[in-house]
Amino acid sequence: MAELRSMRNIGREMARKLAAVGIDTPDKLREAGSTEAFFRLKVVFPEICLVHLYALLVHLYALEGAIEDLDYNRLPENRRLELKAFSDQLRGR
Repeated sequence: MAELRSMRNIGREMARKLAAVGIDTPDKLREAGSTEAFFRLKVVFPEICLVHLYALLVHLYALEGAIEDLDYNRLPENRRLELKAFSDQLRGR
C-alpha cells in the first residue's frame, strides 16, 4: 500500500480500498485503469456512489490522475467528460 500512496492523489484510505479490491501496486492500478479500478471499488464499497455526484467524480478523477501522474483537477477536459459519462452510466443515467 505504501507504493500506492506514492502516487499522486492516492491517500491512505484510497490505498486501503484499492488493496481490498486486489489493486495493491501502482502497476496494478495502471493495468486496471481508472474505470475498472473504480468499478471494483463500487462493487465492494457501494456507498462510494451514494455520495454527492461531485464526490463520486473526484474519486474517479483521482484514480485517473494517479495513473497519469496529474492532479485530479488537471485532467484534460475530454478525459473528464469521458469519465463523467462512465459514472453516469454506472448510476443508470
